[in-house]
This record gives sequence, structure tokens and C-alpha cells, in this order.
Amino acid sequence: MISPSKNKRSRPRPKIRSGDQVKVISGKDRGKTGRVLRVEPRKNRVFVEGLNMVKRHTKPHQVAGAHTEQQMGGVIEREGPIHVSNVMLLDPKGNPTRVAVERVDGRRVRVAKATGTHLE
Repeated sequence: MISPSKNKRSRPRPKIRSGDQVKVISGKDRGKTGRVLRVEPRKNRVFVEGLNMVKRHTKPHQVAGAHTEQQMGGVIEREGPIHVSNVMLLDPKGNPTRVAVERVDGRRVRVAKATGTHLE
């Protein structure tokens, strides 16, 4: 009998994490840079601060507390998802680079392919 852990299809870990600086390399926001707010590894999507803005029409909700966007309702602009293949990580100098993963002392470390610098 096959164990349940071996039956699952393994997914590669995303090389882009929240908080990283990225540059959009294709799409309507091509050439713009921003900070990654959120990563959805199962969907291969990232949310970048201020990029791919979409409008959501929301109804007003009764929320205890101050006046928030949810309580007010109306048209709200927020970031939309961008596919991971359409963004490139920026190294500490601000140059776009591909990412390699190396093992150092038993832990995974991301390395910029262009310069060889550690990205952690």
C-alpha cells in the first residue's frame, strides 16, 4: 500500500516571498517595481503593492468599530494577483535576477544567479 504522503504530487516551493522587491516583466504593469504583499503558492500568484489594481464593488456592512472600507461600501481599489512567471526578483542593488536555491549548513538559502549574492 502506498503511503498518503508519497501519493501527493509535490509542488516546488515559490522562490519569491512576501516582503521581496520585484519587477513586473510582462503585462499591463510591465517595468514597474514594488514590494510583494502576499504569495499564493497553490495558484502561483503574487500580490504586489500598488500594481495590477482592480476595482471591487462592495455593499456596506455593519462592522463594530470605526468607519472602515467594509462599513462604507462603494467602489474599492485593491491589488490583484500577478502570475509568478510575470515578475522577477530584484537583488539588493535593484537589478532583476533569477533565483537559485542552495543548501548552506542544512538550510535553504536563495542566491541571485546574476551576481551570486545571498538574498536572505
